[in-house]
Amino acid sequence: MPKRDVLVFVDWYKPGYRGGGPVRSMINMVDHLAGRVQFHIVTSDTDYATDQPYPGIEPDQWFELPSGECVWYASRSGRDQRTWRQLLGERNWDAIYINGMFSLWYSIMPLWLTRGSQQRRIAVARGMLLPGPMGQGALKKRVFLGLGKLLGLYKGVEFQATSGDEVVSIRERIGSDVRIHEVTNLPRKLVSDGRPQRTKRAGSARLVNVVRIATEKNIHLIIESLQGVTGEVIFDLYGPVYHQAYWEQCKAAIAKLPSNITFNYHGPVASEQVPQILAGDHHALFMPNEGDNFGHTMVEAMCAGLPLLISDQSPWRDLQARSAGWDIPLEGPARFTAAVQELVAMDQAAFDRISAGAYAIGMAQVNDPGTVDRTFNMLAR
Repeated sequence: MPKRDVLVFVDWYKPGYRGGGPVRSMINMVDHLAGRVQFHIVTSDTDYATDQPYPGIEPDQWFELPSGECVWYASRSGRDQRTWRQLLGERNWDAIYINGMFSLWYSIMPLWLTRGSQQRRIAVARGMLLPGPMGQGALKKRVFLGLGKLLGLYKGVEFQATSGDEVVSIRERIGSDVRIHEVTNLPRKLVSDGRPQRTKRAGSARLVNVVRIATEKNIHLIIESLQGVTGEVIFDLYGPVYHQAYWEQCKAAIAKLPSNITFNYHGPVASEQVPQILAGDHHALFMPNEGDNFGHTMVEAMCAGLPLLISDQSPWRDLQARSAGWDIPLEGPARFTAAVQELVAMDQAAFDRISAGAYAIGMAQVNDPGTVDRTFNMLAR
């Protein structure tokens, strides 16, 4: 069977890594479907929040990567409607796959230039329409979505949702009759030699988070919840700073933490380093984000035997009942403080139980062949 031809628009792609989940989602899709789909990916020639072009890459032309996908690294001067029309009309695409909702060049422009056409288009909201992310700049986003619907931007467009909550949010924001494929994201391909063994003694815990530092990632909530914990706690934070003013506020709060709490900021890390970090000597992933449509880091943490300490705004729910961690409402830090305290108090046997529970959930997700088939069927239909 010949490969399907899919044209992708996404703000950032490898070798970039600062863009977080959307970048990882696209890399994983290519890794899993490279044998059945020929991906042509249109993206920026710079990483998220940087101005430096990737070294060794000629922009504004197709560039084949060793993994088989063809990538058009667009320079700022090379982004224009004429070029986008050329790429859209270059061949008879089986599907155009559009990542995100609010990016001018990589979400809005492809939809604008193909409106009214018979070209099959699939938009993936990447969690951007969930209540938490919609709360950031809510008025501007609502006005834009209303104007987009009025101008027919989404007419005939199919959507991918990665959870039941996202299905609801898409219908609320776009329309009750929109066609939605509920297909979860594909996880990173992982080879497991079994659940990593971690030493845990009662009275201490080490927590980790790998995330871009922005308001909706609730770093301030982490800091606030750690203030009331007794016992020894070490928290390791990795990721690029997106909101500098917010990070300055966080740093001021970090300086006031009691002496039993150690807060380490390690800066941004490449995506390929994340599994190694998560396989380290931590006891939970502490990631109370305002909203996640999938949570790649959460899945990879569970595959490393790390329990989750997260909000209830992700697909990973009922974690306490499943002996895999905690999913807690965001109303205040007290319940997060209590969860950290519970983790600190755990001895080896108690910790091993929730580590095993998390590992079972993560590996079940990674080893589900149905997700790969559903993703291919969505693109190939």
